[in-house]
Amino acid sequence: MVVWLHGSSCVGCSVSLLNRISEAAPYSATELLTDTVDLVYHQTVMAQAGDPAASVLTRAYRDGGYVLVLEGGVATAFNGHACIAYSLNGEEVTFMKAVSDLSSRAAAVVCVGTCASFGGIPAAGANPTRVVGVGALTGRPVINISGCPANPDWVVWAVAQLIAGAPVDLDEDRRPTALYNRDLSGNPCEATIHGKCPRNIDVNPNALPEATDFGQDGRCLIGLGCRGPSTKARCERCWNGIAGQGTWCIGVNAPCHGCTEKTFPGPQSFYELYPL
Repeated sequence: MVVWLHGSSCVGCSVSLLNRISEAAPYSATELLTDTVDLVYHQTVMAQAGDPAASVLTRAYRDGGYVLVLEGGVATAFNGHACIAYSLNGEEVTFMKAVSDLSSRAAAVVCVGTCASFGGIPAAGANPTRVVGVGALTGRPVINISGCPANPDWVVWAVAQLIAGAPVDLDEDRRPTALYNRDLSGNPCEATIHGKCPRNIDVNPNALPEATDFGQDGRCLIGLGCRGPSTKARCERCWNGIAGQGTWCIGVNAPCHGCTEKTFPGPQSFYELYPL
C-alpha cells in the first residue's frame, strides 16, 4: 500500500510520473496504478475528496506498514501553517504534522524530487517559510529520489524495490546508488553527468569543440555553466524508456542544471552562475 502526500512544490514530480511511458511493463501510469501499485491516497488522481479522502489517511495510519511517498519540501515557519496537506472534520492538517505523524508508522519513506529530498526551489533564497527536506525534519531514514522533477522510472524502481522487500543501497545523500552512480547492469560506473556525456571530448573523441555561446548544436556547455561535472545521476538513460539524446536536458542543447543535487538551485547551480 502506497500513500502519496504533497507539500511545498509545483507537483511536477506527480506530472512526471503520470506522463510515464516505458518499453517494459507497466507501460504507462494507468497500468502502474491499476495493475501494480496499490496507491490509496494521492490527492490529484484519487476520486474521493474532502473528509472521505482524508479518512483514507486515518485508516492507513492506524494499520501502519505502508510506503509513504512525499513530494515537496516541508514548510516549518508559522508552525507549519504555510503549507496545508489536507483537512479532516473541519480541521486543517499541516504538511509538517502529516509528515511527522505518517512517517512514524510507515514501512519506508520515499522522498520524490529535490524539494522533498533537500528543500529544492521552495527552500531557495530567503526561504521565508523555512522549508526543509523531509529527512531534516523527521531525522528518520528516508530514500531520496532527487531531481526536478524526478525521473518517473526512478520513482517506480524505488517503490517496486520496497514492495518486493529488496534491499536498497544508498549513497551519502541517501539516494539509491543503482540510480545515481551505477550502470544498467548494476556495476559501479562514472557517476557524474559530464563523465559520461557524449559531448565531452574526453569521453567521445569525435565530439565537437566546446560551445562558446548558447544555441550551438551538439557542443559541450561546460564553459557556459553546465553543472554536469558536479552532478550525479543516470540521466543518460533518458526519460520514459526512450533511447536517444533528445530525451534529457543535454540532448536538447540545455546545460545540466544540477537538479539532482542538494545544492540545487543555490550555490554551485546553473542559476547561481547565471542569475536572471
